[in-house]
Amino acid sequence: MLTAAMSRHTTFRYCLDPTVEQLNSLARHAGAARFAFNRCLQLHLLARRAHKRQTAVPVPWTGFDLINAFNGWKKTAHAGRIITVDSSGSADVTATGLAWRNSVCQQVFEESAVDCGRALKAWTDSRRGKRTGPRIGHPRFKRKGRGLPSFRVRNKSPRKPTIRVGDGQRPRSVTVPGLGVIAVRDDTRRLRRLLGSGRANVLFATISQRAGRWWISINVEAADMHPAMQHAPRPQGDSGGWVGVDRGLSAFAVSAAGDGTACERFTDHPKPLTSGQRRQRYLARAVTRKEKGSHNRRKAAARLGKHHYHIANIRRHFLHKVSNQLVKTHDRLVIEDLNVQGMLCNRSLARAISDAGWAEFARQLAYKQQWRGGALVRAHRWYPSTKTCSTCGCARADLRLHERVFTCYTCGAALDRDLNAAINLATWAEQHSAQVRDPQAGGPVINAHRQSRSGRHLRVGETGLNDVGTDVRPASAI
Repeated sequence: MLTAAMSRHTTFRYCLDPTVEQLNSLARHAGAARFAFNRCLQLHLLARRAHKRQTAVPVPWTGFDLINAFNGWKKTAHAGRIITVDSSGSADVTATGLAWRNSVCQQVFEESAVDCGRALKAWTDSRRGKRTGPRIGHPRFKRKGRGLPSFRVRNKSPRKPTIRVGDGQRPRSVTVPGLGVIAVRDDTRRLRRLLGSGRANVLFATISQRAGRWWISINVEAADMHPAMQHAPRPQGDSGGWVGVDRGLSAFAVSAAGDGTACERFTDHPKPLTSGQRRQRYLARAVTRKEKGSHNRRKAAARLGKHHYHIANIRRHFLHKVSNQLVKTHDRLVIEDLNVQGMLCNRSLARAISDAGWAEFARQLAYKQQWRGGALVRAHRWYPSTKTCSTCGCARADLRLHERVFTCYTCGAALDRDLNAAINLATWAEQHSAQVRDPQAGGPVINAHRQSRSGRHLRVGETGLNDVGTDVRPASAI
Protein backbone atom coordinates (compact mmCIF):
# COMPACT_ATOMS: atom_id res chain seq x y z
CA MET A 1 0.00 0.00 0.00
CA LEU A 2 1.41 3.38 -1.04
CA THR A 3 1.68 5.84 1.82
CA ALA A 4 2.99 8.91 -0.01
CA ALA A 5 1.97 10.91 -3.05
CA MET A 6 4.11 10.06 -6.07
CA SER A 7 5.36 13.11 -7.90
CA ARG A 8 8.73 12.32 -9.50
CA HIS A 9 10.23 9.66 -11.73
CA THR A 10 13.67 8.21 -11.30
CA THR A 11 15.61 5.19 -12.52
CA PHE A 12 17.77 2.64 -10.72
CA ARG A 13 20.30 0.83 -12.87
CA TYR A 14 21.99 -2.44 -11.93
CA CYS A 15 24.37 -4.86 -13.59
CA LEU A 16 22.90 -8.35 -13.91
CA ASP A 17 24.72 -11.56 -13.05
CA PRO A 18 22.66 -14.17 -14.92
CA THR A 19 23.28 -17.89 -15.25
CA VAL A 20 23.97 -19.62 -18.56
CA GLU A 21 20.30 -20.51 -18.99
CA GLN A 22 19.26 -16.96 -18.17
CA LEU A 23 21.76 -15.58 -20.69
CA ASN A 24 20.06 -17.59 -23.42
CA SER A 25 16.66 -16.44 -22.20
CA LEU A 26 17.74 -12.79 -22.18
CA ALA A 27 19.03 -13.08 -25.74
CA ARG A 28 15.78 -14.79 -26.75
CA HIS A 29 13.67 -11.98 -25.30
CA ALA A 30 15.83 -9.31 -26.99
CA GLY A 31 15.45 -11.13 -30.31
CA ALA A 32 11.69 -11.37 -29.77
CA ALA A 33 11.49 -7.62 -29.19
CA ARG A 34 13.43 -6.96 -32.38
CA PHE A 35 11.24 -9.40 -34.32
CA ALA A 36 8.01 -7.85 -33.02
CA PHE A 37 9.14 -4.33 -33.91
CA ASN A 38 10.06 -5.38 -37.46
CA ARG A 39 6.82 -7.28 -37.91
CA CYS A 40 4.68 -4.39 -36.65
CA LEU A 41 6.48 -2.05 -39.03
CA GLN A 42 5.94 -4.47 -41.89
CA LEU A 43 2.23 -4.81 -41.07
CA HIS A 44 1.97 -1.03 -41.08
CA LEU A 45 3.70 -0.70 -44.47
CA LEU A 46 1.56 -3.44 -46.00
CA ALA A 47 -1.59 -1.72 -44.73
CA ARG A 48 -0.46 1.61 -46.19
CA ARG A 49 0.10 0.03 -49.60
CA ALA A 50 -3.32 -1.65 -49.47
CA HIS A 51 -4.90 1.62 -48.36
CA LYS A 52 -3.64 3.32 -51.52
CA ARG A 53 -5.46 0.74 -53.63
CA GLN A 54 -8.53 0.58 -51.44
CA THR A 55 -9.25 3.38 -48.98
CA ALA A 56 -11.48 1.18 -46.82
CA VAL A 57 -8.44 -0.75 -45.53
CA PRO A 58 -7.49 0.60 -42.06
CA VAL A 59 -3.87 1.48 -41.33
CA PRO A 60 -2.52 0.82 -37.81
CA TRP A 61 -0.68 3.91 -36.60
CA THR A 62 -0.86 3.87 -32.81
CA GLY A 63 0.67 1.38 -30.44
CA PHE A 64 -2.76 0.02 -29.50
CA ASP A 65 -3.63 -0.66 -33.15
CA LEU A 66 -0.28 -2.30 -33.77
CA ILE A 67 -0.74 -4.57 -30.75
CA ASN A 68 -4.10 -5.74 -32.11
CA ALA A 69 -2.63 -6.23 -35.58
CA PHE A 70 0.30 -8.27 -34.26
CA ASN A 71 -1.91 -10.37 -31.97
CA GLY A 72 -4.17 -11.14 -34.89
CA TRP A 73 -1.25 -12.04 -37.15
CA LYS A 74 0.68 -14.29 -34.72
CA LYS A 75 -2.18 -16.83 -34.62
CA THR A 76 -2.67 -17.11 -38.38
CA ALA A 77 -1.08 -19.42 -40.91
CA HIS A 78 1.09 -16.58 -42.16
CA ALA A 79 2.99 -16.69 -38.85
CA GLY A 80 3.43 -20.47 -38.88
CA ARG A 81 1.86 -23.58 -40.38
CA ILE A 82 2.40 -27.32 -40.65
CA ILE A 83 1.88 -29.10 -43.96
CA THR A 84 1.20 -32.83 -43.78
CA VAL A 85 1.01 -35.13 -46.81
CA ASP A 86 -0.66 -38.53 -46.61
CA SER A 87 0.05 -41.62 -48.69
CA SER A 88 -2.39 -40.55 -51.38
CA GLY A 89 -0.52 -37.33 -51.98
CA SER A 90 -3.11 -34.93 -50.59
CA ALA A 91 -1.72 -32.11 -48.45
CA ASP A 92 -3.28 -30.78 -45.30
CA VAL A 93 -2.32 -27.34 -43.93
CA THR A 94 -2.64 -26.70 -40.18
CA ALA A 95 -2.23 -23.16 -38.90
CA THR A 96 -0.02 -23.15 -35.79
CA GLY A 97 0.75 -19.48 -35.63
CA LEU A 98 3.98 -18.23 -34.14
CA ALA A 99 5.25 -21.47 -32.63
CA TRP A 100 7.70 -19.91 -30.16
CA ARG A 101 5.45 -17.13 -28.89
CA ASN A 102 4.85 -18.85 -25.54
CA SER A 103 8.57 -19.18 -24.79
CA VAL A 104 8.93 -15.43 -24.09
CA CYS A 105 6.95 -12.95 -22.03
CA GLN A 106 4.04 -11.55 -24.03
CA GLN A 107 4.73 -8.05 -22.74
CA VAL A 108 7.82 -7.95 -24.93
CA PHE A 109 5.63 -8.05 -28.05
CA GLU A 110 3.30 -5.36 -26.73
CA GLU A 111 6.08 -2.97 -25.71
CA SER A 112 7.77 -3.37 -29.10
CA ALA A 113 4.49 -2.50 -30.81
CA VAL A 114 4.22 0.60 -28.60
CA ASP A 115 7.77 1.60 -29.57
CA CYS A 116 6.90 1.22 -33.25
CA GLY A 117 3.83 3.41 -32.77
CA ARG A 118 5.91 6.10 -31.06
CA ALA A 119 8.45 6.03 -33.87
CA LEU A 120 5.70 6.47 -36.47
CA LYS A 121 4.15 9.33 -34.48
CA ALA A 122 7.53 11.08 -34.20
CA TRP A 123 7.98 10.78 -37.96
CA THR A 124 4.54 12.17 -38.78
CA ASP A 125 4.82 15.01 -36.26
CA SER A 126 8.21 15.95 -37.67
CA ARG A 127 6.83 16.09 -41.21
CA ARG A 128 3.88 18.25 -40.14
CA GLY A 129 6.00 20.62 -38.10
CA LYS A 130 4.51 19.59 -34.76
CA ARG A 131 7.84 18.36 -33.40
CA THR A 132 10.75 20.63 -32.59
CA GLY A 133 14.36 19.73 -33.10
CA PRO A 134 16.02 17.95 -36.02
CA ARG A 135 13.94 16.24 -38.66
CA ILE A 136 12.97 12.66 -37.80
CA GLY A 137 13.30 10.02 -40.49
CA HIS A 138 10.98 7.11 -41.17
CA PRO A 139 11.39 4.11 -38.82
CA ARG A 140 13.69 1.45 -40.21
CA PHE A 141 13.86 -2.27 -39.67
CA LYS A 142 16.17 -3.43 -36.89
CA ARG A 143 19.02 -5.74 -37.74
CA LYS A 144 20.75 -8.16 -35.42
CA GLY A 145 24.22 -6.98 -34.49
CA ARG A 146 23.59 -3.35 -35.48
CA GLY A 147 21.30 -2.03 -32.78
CA LEU A 148 21.31 -2.33 -28.99
CA PRO A 149 19.79 -5.65 -27.80
CA SER A 150 17.09 -4.62 -25.34
CA PHE A 151 13.51 -5.26 -24.30
CA ARG A 152 11.04 -3.80 -21.81
CA VAL A 153 8.53 -5.30 -19.39
CA ARG A 154 6.05 -3.39 -17.28
CA ASN A 155 4.63 -3.77 -13.81
CA LYS A 156 0.93 -4.38 -14.33
CA SER A 157 -0.37 -4.18 -10.75
CA PRO A 158 1.14 -2.00 -7.98
CA ARG A 159 -0.46 -4.15 -5.27
CA LYS A 160 0.85 -7.41 -6.71
CA PRO A 161 4.01 -6.30 -8.51
CA THR A 162 5.47 -8.63 -11.10
CA ILE A 163 8.81 -6.78 -10.97
CA ARG A 164 10.28 -7.21 -7.51
CA VAL A 165 13.64 -6.36 -5.97
CA GLY A 166 15.28 -8.50 -3.27
CA ASP A 167 12.66 -11.24 -3.42
CA GLY A 168 13.11 -14.61 -1.70
CA GLN A 169 15.71 -13.55 0.90
CA ARG A 170 18.08 -12.54 -1.88
CA PRO A 171 18.80 -8.80 -1.48
CA ARG A 172 20.88 -8.58 -4.64
CA SER A 173 18.32 -9.98 -7.04
CA VAL A 174 15.55 -8.80 -9.35
CA THR A 175 12.45 -10.76 -10.28
CA VAL A 176 11.35 -10.18 -13.87
CA PRO A 177 8.23 -11.73 -15.48
CA GLY A 178 9.16 -14.47 -17.91
CA LEU A 179 12.72 -14.70 -16.58
CA GLY A 180 12.37 -15.34 -12.86
CA VAL A 181 14.87 -14.28 -10.24
CA ILE A 182 18.11 -12.85 -11.67
CA ALA A 183 21.09 -11.99 -9.51
CA VAL A 184 22.58 -8.49 -9.68
CA ARG A 185 26.09 -7.31 -8.88
CA ASP A 186 25.16 -4.03 -7.18
CA ASP A 187 23.60 -3.16 -3.84
CA THR A 188 19.82 -2.65 -4.02
CA ARG A 189 19.33 -1.30 -0.50
CA ARG A 190 18.16 2.19 -1.51
CA LEU A 191 15.49 0.90 -3.87
CA ARG A 192 14.34 -1.80 -1.44
CA ARG A 193 13.90 0.79 1.28
CA LEU A 194 11.80 3.00 -0.99
CA LEU A 195 9.62 0.09 -2.06
CA GLY A 196 9.30 -1.31 1.47
CA SER A 197 8.21 2.03 2.96
CA GLY A 198 5.66 2.64 0.21
CA ARG A 199 7.49 5.70 -1.11
CA ALA A 200 8.04 4.24 -4.58
CA ASN A 201 6.20 2.19 -7.16
CA VAL A 202 7.86 0.26 -9.98
CA LEU A 203 6.50 1.21 -13.41
CA PHE A 204 8.59 -0.82 -15.85
CA ALA A 205 12.04 -2.29 -16.36
CA THR A 206 14.29 -2.12 -19.41
CA ILE A 207 16.91 -4.83 -19.88
CA SER A 208 19.72 -4.14 -22.36
CA GLN A 209 23.13 -5.47 -23.27
CA ARG A 210 26.01 -3.01 -23.24
CA ALA A 211 29.72 -3.73 -23.50
CA GLY A 212 29.22 -7.48 -23.12
CA ARG A 213 27.08 -7.22 -19.96
CA TRP A 214 23.37 -7.21 -19.31
CA TRP A 215 21.92 -4.24 -17.41
CA ILE A 216 18.50 -3.57 -15.97
CA SER A 217 17.04 -0.07 -15.57
CA ILE A 218 14.08 0.02 -13.21
CA ASN A 219 11.89 3.09 -13.66
CA VAL A 220 10.01 3.99 -10.49
CA GLU A 221 7.52 6.63 -9.51
CA ALA A 222 8.78 7.94 -6.19
CA ALA A 223 7.63 10.43 -3.59
CA ASP A 224 9.23 13.81 -3.04
CA MET A 225 12.59 13.96 -1.40
CA HIS A 226 12.76 14.36 2.37
CA PRO A 227 12.19 17.99 3.47
CA ALA A 228 15.65 18.00 5.06
CA MET A 229 17.16 17.40 1.61
CA GLN A 230 15.12 20.15 -0.07
CA HIS A 231 15.89 23.85 -0.20
CA ALA A 232 13.97 26.15 2.07
CA PRO A 233 11.39 28.26 0.22
CA ARG A 234 12.28 31.89 -0.27
CA PRO A 235 9.89 34.71 0.66
CA GLN A 236 7.83 36.51 -1.93
CA GLY A 237 9.64 39.30 -3.71
CA ASP A 238 13.12 37.94 -2.98
CA SER A 239 15.02 38.25 -6.26
CA GLY A 240 18.49 37.59 -4.86
CA GLY A 241 20.51 34.51 -4.16
CA TRP A 242 21.14 33.62 -7.80
CA VAL A 243 24.37 31.84 -8.71
CA GLY A 244 25.59 31.89 -12.29
CA VAL A 245 27.23 28.78 -13.74
CA ASP A 246 29.46 29.33 -16.75
CA ARG A 247 30.42 26.25 -18.74
CA GLY A 248 33.76 26.20 -20.48
CA LEU A 249 36.59 24.07 -21.82
CA SER A 250 39.57 25.33 -19.85
CA ALA A 251 37.57 25.05 -16.63
CA PHE A 252 34.51 22.84 -16.92
CA ALA A 253 32.28 25.07 -14.78
CA VAL A 254 32.71 28.22 -12.74
CA SER A 255 30.00 29.49 -10.39
CA ALA A 256 29.70 32.92 -8.83
CA ALA A 257 27.15 35.18 -7.18
CA GLY A 258 25.92 38.50 -8.48
CA ASP A 259 28.01 40.48 -5.96
CA GLY A 260 31.22 39.05 -7.43
CA THR A 261 31.75 36.27 -4.89
CA ALA A 262 33.34 33.20 -6.47
CA CYS A 263 31.66 29.97 -5.35
CA GLU A 264 33.07 26.89 -7.11
CA ARG A 265 35.54 26.23 -9.86
CA PHE A 266 35.66 22.74 -11.38
CA THR A 267 38.95 22.28 -13.19
CA ASP A 268 39.45 18.53 -12.67
CA HIS A 269 37.55 17.54 -15.79
CA PRO A 270 38.86 14.08 -16.75
CA LYS A 271 38.35 14.62 -20.52
CA PRO A 272 37.98 10.89 -21.14
CA LEU A 273 37.65 11.14 -24.91
CA THR A 274 40.89 13.10 -25.25
CA SER A 275 42.83 10.95 -22.81
CA GLY A 276 41.61 7.73 -24.44
CA GLN A 277 42.17 8.87 -28.01
CA ARG A 278 45.36 6.85 -28.44
CA ARG A 279 43.74 3.58 -27.42
CA GLN A 280 40.66 4.39 -29.47
CA ARG A 281 42.75 4.75 -32.61
CA TYR A 282 44.51 1.48 -31.89
CA LEU A 283 41.21 -0.38 -31.44
CA ALA A 284 39.65 1.29 -34.51
CA ARG A 285 42.59 0.24 -36.68
CA ALA A 286 42.27 -3.30 -35.34
CA VAL A 287 38.66 -3.38 -36.54
CA THR A 288 39.48 -2.17 -40.05
CA ARG A 289 42.26 -4.77 -40.43
CA LYS A 290 39.87 -7.66 -39.88
CA GLU A 291 37.89 -9.22 -42.69
CA LYS A 292 34.31 -8.02 -42.93
CA GLY A 293 31.80 -10.51 -41.57
CA SER A 294 34.42 -12.56 -39.68
CA HIS A 295 34.35 -13.51 -36.02
CA ASN A 296 37.59 -11.65 -35.39
CA ARG A 297 36.05 -8.44 -36.71
CA ARG A 298 33.09 -8.82 -34.35
CA LYS A 299 35.46 -9.38 -31.43
CA ALA A 300 37.48 -6.31 -32.36
CA ALA A 301 34.30 -4.25 -32.70
CA ALA A 302 33.19 -5.45 -29.25
CA ARG A 303 36.49 -4.30 -27.75
CA LEU A 304 36.04 -0.90 -29.38
CA GLY A 305 32.49 -0.70 -28.05
CA LYS A 306 33.69 -1.45 -24.52
CA HIS A 307 36.20 1.37 -24.80
CA HIS A 308 33.52 3.85 -25.88
CA TYR A 309 31.24 2.67 -23.09
CA HIS A 310 34.03 3.15 -20.56
CA ILE A 311 34.55 6.71 -21.79
CA ALA A 312 30.83 7.47 -21.50
CA ASN A 313 30.75 6.13 -17.93
CA ILE A 314 33.67 8.32 -16.87
CA ARG A 315 32.01 11.40 -18.33
CA ARG A 316 28.63 10.56 -16.78
CA HIS A 317 30.16 10.02 -13.35
CA PHE A 318 31.90 13.39 -13.44
CA LEU A 319 28.75 15.21 -14.58
CA HIS A 320 26.72 13.67 -11.75
CA LYS A 321 29.37 14.65 -9.22
CA VAL A 322 29.45 18.29 -10.35
CA SER A 323 25.67 18.64 -10.71
CA ASN A 324 25.06 17.11 -7.29
CA GLN A 325 27.46 19.53 -5.63
CA LEU A 326 25.83 22.53 -7.29
CA VAL A 327 22.21 21.63 -6.53
CA LYS A 328 23.02 20.71 -2.93
CA THR A 329 24.78 24.02 -2.30
CA HIS A 330 22.65 26.56 -4.21
CA ASP A 331 18.87 26.82 -4.49
CA ARG A 332 18.93 29.24 -7.44
CA LEU A 333 21.07 28.57 -10.50
CA VAL A 334 21.29 30.22 -13.90
CA ILE A 335 23.02 28.84 -16.99
CA GLU A 336 23.25 29.84 -20.62
CA ASP A 337 21.05 28.31 -23.29
CA LEU A 338 23.97 27.23 -25.45
CA ASN A 339 23.49 26.07 -29.03
CA VAL A 340 25.65 22.99 -28.57
CA GLN A 341 24.60 21.49 -31.89
CA GLY A 342 25.71 24.62 -33.71
CA MET A 343 28.98 24.79 -31.80
CA LEU A 344 29.88 21.33 -33.03
CA CYS A 345 30.27 22.79 -36.52
CA ASN A 346 33.54 24.30 -35.34
CA ARG A 347 36.01 21.61 -36.35
CA SER A 348 38.65 22.95 -33.97
CA LEU A 349 36.47 22.66 -30.87
CA ALA A 350 33.97 19.94 -31.80
CA ARG A 351 35.84 17.13 -30.02
CA ALA A 352 36.40 19.17 -26.84
CA ILE A 353 32.76 20.29 -26.73
CA SER A 354 31.51 16.74 -27.21
CA ASP A 355 33.88 15.53 -24.50
CA ALA A 356 32.55 18.13 -22.06
CA GLY A 357 28.92 16.98 -22.21
CA TRP A 358 27.34 20.41 -21.78
CA ALA A 359 23.84 19.36 -22.83
CA GLU A 360 23.74 16.39 -20.45
CA PHE A 361 25.05 18.59 -17.65
CA ALA A 362 22.21 21.09 -18.18
CA ARG A 363 19.66 18.28 -18.20
CA GLN A 364 20.94 16.90 -14.91
CA LEU A 365 20.88 20.32 -13.28
CA ALA A 366 17.26 20.82 -14.37
CA TYR A 367 15.71 17.70 -12.91
CA LYS A 368 17.90 17.58 -9.78
CA GLN A 369 17.09 21.19 -8.95
CA GLN A 370 13.41 20.43 -9.42
CA TRP A 371 13.63 17.48 -7.04
CA ARG A 372 15.15 19.68 -4.34
CA GLY A 373 12.63 22.49 -4.77
CA GLY A 374 15.14 24.92 -6.27
CA ALA A 375 14.97 27.12 -9.35
CA LEU A 376 16.92 27.02 -12.60
CA VAL A 377 16.76 29.65 -15.33
CA ARG A 378 18.39 29.72 -18.74
CA ALA A 379 19.71 32.96 -20.13
CA HIS A 380 19.00 33.36 -23.84
CA ARG A 381 21.85 32.35 -26.08
CA TRP A 382 22.40 35.85 -27.48
CA TYR A 383 23.20 37.37 -24.09
CA PRO A 384 26.94 38.33 -24.22
CA SER A 385 27.85 37.15 -20.73
CA THR A 386 31.52 36.63 -21.60
CA LYS A 387 32.03 39.95 -23.39
CA THR A 388 30.24 42.15 -20.85
CA CYS A 389 32.09 43.73 -17.96
CA SER A 390 30.58 42.63 -14.64
CA THR A 391 31.67 45.93 -13.03
CA CYS A 392 30.43 48.66 -15.37
CA GLY A 393 28.30 46.69 -17.87
CA CYS A 394 30.17 47.73 -21.00
CA ALA A 395 30.58 45.12 -23.74
CA ARG A 396 33.69 44.25 -25.71
CA ALA A 397 33.36 43.12 -29.31
CA ASP A 398 37.01 42.19 -29.83
CA LEU A 399 37.39 39.57 -27.09
CA ARG A 400 39.11 36.49 -28.49
CA LEU A 401 38.95 32.92 -27.32
CA HIS A 402 42.60 32.74 -26.26
CA GLU A 403 42.20 35.70 -23.88
CA ARG A 404 41.58 34.04 -20.52
CA VAL A 405 41.56 37.34 -18.58
CA PHE A 406 38.81 39.84 -19.29
CA THR A 407 40.04 43.44 -19.27
CA CYS A 408 37.52 46.26 -19.55
CA TYR A 409 38.58 49.21 -21.70
CA THR A 410 36.17 51.56 -19.90
CA CYS A 411 36.73 50.98 -16.17
CA GLY A 412 39.97 49.00 -16.36
CA ALA A 413 38.65 46.02 -14.41
CA ALA A 414 40.55 42.78 -14.98
CA LEU A 415 39.36 39.38 -13.82
CA ASP A 416 39.09 35.80 -14.99
CA ARG A 417 37.08 35.32 -18.15
CA ASP A 418 34.88 32.50 -16.81
CA LEU A 419 34.35 34.22 -13.46
CA ASN A 420 33.25 37.38 -15.23
CA ALA A 421 30.69 35.40 -17.26
CA ALA A 422 29.33 33.66 -14.15
CA ILE A 423 28.86 36.99 -12.36
CA ASN A 424 27.02 38.43 -15.36
CA LEU A 425 24.69 35.41 -15.47
CA ALA A 426 23.84 35.81 -11.79
CA THR A 427 23.18 39.53 -12.26
CA TRP A 428 21.04 38.83 -15.31
CA ALA A 429 18.91 36.35 -13.35
CA GLU A 430 18.29 38.85 -10.56
CA GLN A 431 16.92 41.29 -13.13
CA HIS A 432 14.73 38.70 -14.94
CA SER A 433 13.63 36.45 -12.08
CA ALA A 434 9.95 37.48 -12.15
CA GLN A 435 8.88 35.25 -15.03
CA VAL A 436 6.46 32.45 -15.72
CA ARG A 437 7.26 29.06 -14.25
CA ASP A 438 8.29 26.23 -16.55
CA PRO A 439 7.25 22.81 -15.12
CA GLN A 440 9.79 20.90 -17.21
CA ALA A 441 12.75 23.10 -16.36
CA GLY A 442 11.78 23.30 -12.71
CA GLY A 443 12.13 27.08 -12.55
CA PRO A 444 11.38 30.34 -14.29
CA VAL A 445 12.07 30.65 -17.98
CA ILE A 446 13.05 33.66 -20.00
CA ASN A 447 11.57 34.49 -23.36
CA ALA A 448 13.99 33.88 -26.18
CA HIS A 449 15.66 36.67 -28.08
CA ARG A 450 14.00 37.87 -31.25
CA GLN A 451 16.51 36.03 -33.41
CA SER A 452 15.20 32.74 -31.96
CA ARG A 453 11.56 33.58 -32.86
CA SER A 454 9.68 33.97 -36.09
CA GLY A 455 9.63 37.19 -38.01
CA ARG A 456 12.39 39.32 -39.39
CA HIS A 457 15.84 38.29 -38.13
CA LEU A 458 18.50 40.85 -37.36
CA ARG A 459 21.55 40.90 -39.56
CA VAL A 460 25.10 40.64 -38.30
CA GLY A 461 25.94 43.85 -36.43
CA GLU A 462 22.34 45.13 -36.55
CA THR A 463 20.55 46.04 -33.32
CA GLY A 464 16.90 46.11 -32.49
CA LEU A 465 14.82 48.62 -30.58
CA ASN A 466 15.66 47.07 -27.21
CA ASP A 467 19.27 46.14 -28.00
CA VAL A 468 20.95 49.53 -27.86
CA GLY A 469 24.48 49.19 -26.53
CA THR A 470 24.43 45.37 -26.54
CA ASP A 471 26.35 43.13 -28.89
CA VAL A 472 23.82 40.52 -30.07
CA ARG A 473 25.79 38.94 -32.85
CA PRO A 474 25.88 35.13 -32.96
CA ALA A 475 28.97 33.35 -31.67
CA SER A 476 30.00 32.31 -35.18
CA ALA A 477 30.14 35.94 -36.32
CA ILE A 478 32.17 37.31 -33.40
